[in-house]
Formats: sequence, structure tokens, C-alpha cells
Amino acid sequence: MSPNRTLATTARVLKQLSHDPRSIVLLLVAPSLLVGLFAWLFDAQPGVFDLYGGPLLALFPFILMFVITSITTLRERRSGTLERLMTTTMNKPDFIIGYGLAFGLMATLQAVITVTFAVVVCGLSVEGPVWQLGLVAVVDAILGTALGLLASAFARTEFQAVQFMPLLVFPQIILGGLFMPREDMPDVLEAISDWLPLSHAIDAINAVTSGDAGADLFVPLSIVAAFALAALILASLTLRRKTP
Repeated sequence: MSPNRTLATTARVLKQLSHDPRSIVLLLVAPSLLVGLFAWLFDAQPGVFDLYGGPLLALFPFILMFVITSITTLRERRSGTLERLMTTTMNKPDFIIGYGLAFGLMATLQAVITVTFAVVVCGLSVEGPVWQLGLVAVVDAILGTALGLLASAFARTEFQAVQFMPLLVFPQIILGGLFMPREDMPDVLEAISDWLPLSHAIDAINAVTSGDAGADLFVPLSIVAAFALAALILASLTLRRKTP
């Protein structure tokens, strides 16, 4: 792996995104709009947004980064760009890490905008430091990016990439603790939820909003980061040069 080739890939992806206003709006504006819509929906019910607003900051960036990354990467392969790049000195880790860095930067910007909007505009109550809330949102968005890269390695069309959501995304939303505390779930479902990274992301978000620190925050956050790293490694091993 070469740092120069990796950074060149990062710069190329960012340049492509800069010429795609729709993707930029989807990445940077859509999460705030969704959070704002939820806050508005429960404006007349005090405490509801404070209860669910934090987990939504983990949920929306995760989903959007998964969709955008998987489709964008798949287009690179279907258009033949990836195959042409692989005929040069670039290898799969250069491509995957370059993409991860590019979308990781977008995820950071997305998290800053969304968290600021949720706290300042929507009035989300946060007992802990706001920067910790942003940190969890960034790591969770990077997890969505990593899983999107992994899904793109197995999909042949954009539609197939989206079809991975019921497999990789929806179970995590249902079992992540957003609708029911995980300790109240049936034992089998609670055990399954312990192996889903979004569950730990929601645990980390809840730790920040309730003012908990130390292991309550950084242990689940480390688990999410480990899942993201594992997904990136697996994506680099399974990435195909072209779509059959």
C-alpha cells in the first residue's frame, strides 16, 4: 500500500463529489432535515426528542453513508474505472482506504453539521460534552461507509447494493435498542444485538446524552471502530475489479 496512491484516490473521490450537488445535499443536509422533522413531529411532547434524538444521530448518518458509498463504489467498478486503475500500480487497499478517507472526511463534516443542528436548532439536551456526541456520530458514519464498501464488493447493480440494507442495516435498526431497551428483549435477540455494531453506537450515544463517561462511552465506541476496521479489511479482500 502506498500513501501517495491512497491520497490520490481520496482527492479524486472528493473532486468527483464536488461536481455532484445532489450527493452533497444528501450527505450534508438530509440528516439534519430528518432530525429536524422528528423534533418537529414531537414538539408538543416534551422529552420525546431528548429520548430518541441522540440515537437518531447514530442512525441517519449510518444509513446515508452506507447507501452513498455502496452505490458510488459500484459505479466505479461498473464503469470500468476500477479495472483501469488496477492496471496501474494501485492495489485494492489503496482504493478501499482512499475511499474510506474521502467518505470519512465527508462523514466528519456531516456529523458536525447534524450534531450542531440537533443541539442548537432542535434543542437536543446533552448532559455530556457535545464534542463526544460528534465523535460518536463520526465513527458511526464511518461504519456505514465501511459496510457500504463491503456491500459494493458483492453487488452487481445499484439496486442490488440497496438490497443489502435488509441484511446489513435493518436488523441493526430493529435490534439496536432504539425501539426497546436491549436488556428487555428476549434473550436470543439480546444476544444477537450484542454482535451488531449499531447497538454499541446507540449505547455510546446514550452514554453521552446522559452524561456518562469513561468505559460507558469509550468501550462501545471502540467496538464500533473495530467493526468498521474489520469491514474495511474484508472489503479490500473481496473487492472485484469489474462486474461480471
